[in-house]
Amino acid sequence: MTTTARPTTASRTSGDPTRNHARVAGFFYLLTFAASLPAFFFIGSAVNPDLTVAAGHNTELLGAGLLDFVNALAGIGSAVALFPILKRQNQALALGIVTSRLLEAAIIMTGVASLLAVVTLNQHGAGSVESSQALVAVREWTFLFGPGFMASINAVLLGTLMYQSRLVPRIIPTVGLIGAPLLFAANIATLFGHNEQDSGITMLATVPVAFWEVSVGTWMLVKGFKPSPVTAGIVKVD
Repeated sequence: MTTTARPTTASRTSGDPTRNHARVAGFFYLLTFAASLPAFFFIGSAVNPDLTVAAGHNTELLGAGLLDFVNALAGIGSAVALFPILKRQNQALALGIVTSRLLEAAIIMTGVASLLAVVTLNQHGAGSVESSQALVAVREWTFLFGPGFMASINAVLLGTLMYQSRLVPRIIPTVGLIGAPLLFAANIATLFGHNEQDSGITMLATVPVAFWEVSVGTWMLVKGFKPSPVTAGIVKVD
């Protein structure tokens, strides 16, 4: 008589149990770029060098606010997706990534609220030039501390974990770890009035961190994680 054994847990395990974490994290990392770049140009077209807002650019500011909101949520999403995997390497650093992303999102949303307040004042004709300039100045500072300083901190935290765990090729986090202090130094110079946020120095200092974020996002989305002791023993049951 032929009998058929019931499938065991091991036989029901299929595929890469970390693949979805990598795919979601990679998607959110790339979404931060897809949202933040057009927002940057929208704001640049609406705001003059003297921090006044050009007439008739409310739509650009509203669009930038929505895109920055998406950027903030995507940053949190990438950290949450990575946490269950990265905590196996170092739980404190993994929690630090989630916390830093939450702080970055809070700073970004402060800037969003300040720009949308300018739109509200314009729509009701209730704002003065000085009040609009003050609100735009708030956004300028949030841009420095949010996508500026926090990007450096995120690169150090996540770059360290990715380098130690070998979940992606080491060259990728190495670029981030090299670029992070460069961007941090450029932001420090901006903070104390020796540099501008849109200067060539800042743009050059941003390139390595931007390359790191695009590279790690693309790798996770397309390739997933490399085999690593961090992922050993993780079981996926269908």
